[in-house]
Amino acid sequence: MAEFDFSQGIEELRSKYDTIAKAVDLDALRGQIADLEKEASAPGLWDDPENAQKVTSRLSAAEAQLKRITSAGGRIDDVETLVELGREENDQDTLDEAEAEIKSVHQALADIEIQTLLDGEYDERSAVVTIRSGAGGVDAADWAQILLRMYLRWAERHGYKAKVMDTSYAEEAGIKSATFQVDAPYAYGRLSVEGGTHRLVRISPFDNQGRRQTSFAAVEVVPLVEATDHIDVPDTDIRVDTYCSSGPGGQGVNTTYSAVRITHLPTGIVVTMQDERSQIQNRAAAMAVLQSRLLVLRREEEAKKKKELAGDIKASWGDQMRSYVLHPYQMVKDLRTGYETSQTQAVFDGDIDAFIDAGIRWRHQQRREAQAEAEA
Repeated sequence: MAEFDFSQGIEELRSKYDTIAKAVDLDALRGQIADLEKEASAPGLWDDPENAQKVTSRLSAAEAQLKRITSAGGRIDDVETLVELGREENDQDTLDEAEAEIKSVHQALADIEIQTLLDGEYDERSAVVTIRSGAGGVDAADWAQILLRMYLRWAERHGYKAKVMDTSYAEEAGIKSATFQVDAPYAYGRLSVEGGTHRLVRISPFDNQGRRQTSFAAVEVVPLVEATDHIDVPDTDIRVDTYCSSGPGGQGVNTTYSAVRITHLPTGIVVTMQDERSQIQNRAAAMAVLQSRLLVLRREEEAKKKKELAGDIKASWGDQMRSYVLHPYQMVKDLRTGYETSQTQAVFDGDIDAFIDAGIRWRHQQRREAQAEAEA
């Protein structure tokens, strides 16, 4: 077994730390925190609870980011001292502790680095996620429900607030579709790399002959709209239908017409909402999701125009982005990044950070290559 190179390990940590500190601009981050602290201490802040929540959330996220970065810098200094101590006293236990700490700091810096890559226009916002079952019949509906649980467990693992806003249940098992919102800083930036078609291969629990079944589900991720987005939706462009909310198997949730379906006539986008008891609340929530989707549509159209002006840029996402195989072997593999794991149950239990991080790095590389081609 090769002896661990402490000098190289510490040098790599300092290099990565310097790169991150430069990308983040610690002085600018401290200035941002100071500005947010002034906003947070304003006497009338909580007169507008929604804005107050945004200010305090952004302040908390900025403070946490600064603490993580400065803490990592301190840990590098400490581990360097630990290595010197271990060498002076020829203490192998101390050197083993230093080696473990170097690996731990390396992972911490890798996590911080991911945050620096979330620099898209809407990356820091909350996310609205919609899952729809695709080809595969009842297996696909069951698969869509498994994915819903996976993402809700992911949010739970991180302490993020997640709220299911609408669920359309399938007749036999599973769901036709579901929409949920994740409220956390950079929720959209992280979850946006999960958008695309997810494929499941397994022995169908619904097939009495025990045959292998391939099922598909689509995941759509959009940023939550804010008042400053100015997405104008005239009343003449929408059709609003109301109906009674329902649960699995047609069980009535209530007997009032509180559920709302909004159809955007120019684009054909349909949004349903039945989480709230009030029709007014459901309509407001449905309009927010509709505006989010129109915001993404506008962004895509702008990107398409830029692409036409710049020529053919290789920066597109494949439709089928991840494959989950339970038979004849256990494997989850991302078809864009190549990242894979055999720990399928852990993935279904929400352990998907490695896939998300790999997706963020892949997307960043794609953007860099696209920009280089456009400028060439």
